[in-house]
Amino acid sequence: MKSVVAALLGLAALAAPVQAQEPNPVAAGGALRVVFLGGNPAQAVRTPAGETLGPAADLARELGRRLGLPVEIKPIPGPPQVIEEVAGGRADIGFVAYEPSRTGTVEFSQTYILVHQTFIVREDSKIRTVADIDRAGQKIAGTTNDSITLYLARTLKNATPLAVENDQDANKKKLMAGEFDAFSGNRHRMTTWMREMPGTRVLPDNLFSVPQTIVVPKGKPEALAAVNKLIDDARASGLIQKSIEANGLIGVEVAPPGVPRN
Repeated sequence: MKSVVAALLGLAALAAPVQAQEPNPVAAGGALRVVFLGGNPAQAVRTPAGETLGPAADLARELGRRLGLPVEIKPIPGPPQVIEEVAGGRADIGFVAYEPSRTGTVEFSQTYILVHQTFIVREDSKIRTVADIDRAGQKIAGTTNDSITLYLARTLKNATPLAVENDQDANKKKLMAGEFDAFSGNRHRMTTWMREMPGTRVLPDNLFSVPQTIVVPKGKPEALAAVNKLIDDARASGLIQKSIEANGLIGVEVAPPGVPRN
């Protein structure tokens, strides 16, 4: 009799529906795939040893820890490519600055850091502050598709905006040769340039602050909610501030809560 009961129980167990594992809201595969803007040290940098350091890397690793997944993080050349990787399903999340022209194929998180934007000029330049930038006859350069370059193209009324390739050595030479009057970028990058280029200076004030965000594919509200909660928690715990300080970032601050809309 006992053997019959055991057999019946075994059949019942086999017939019971298997509890489906709840799908991961952010990453469907076996790893969290992350992309960031390789030319933006305010996000993250890749060391010669292959380690990725910076706020974007620290946030990605914390999200991976929460999801119980290893993190695969790689630099991407420009903002359009970051968005394409995420929109095309080749990356689960991407780190990129919010800019109105970039909306449409991805969802933007709330802002996690604000990155101050300014200009580098030659030491003998008549440009002393940001207020001197928009003057007739001046050429103001910035990297193609960079958020400040797009902003300048929309807002300059008198000076001529120039979008140039992301070739730092070439752009430094052009600045010193007078091919343009100022080069735009985030304060951390421009300060690094100034230290490498005798005879230059960085303006003391900022044009505006770029909101850095995390993007997820369209149609994934649960992924967006998970990313926004990550940012809320990282702000409250001090994780973002500690990362800024640990990486010696200049002109970068923790952003208050809120989704960029301007």
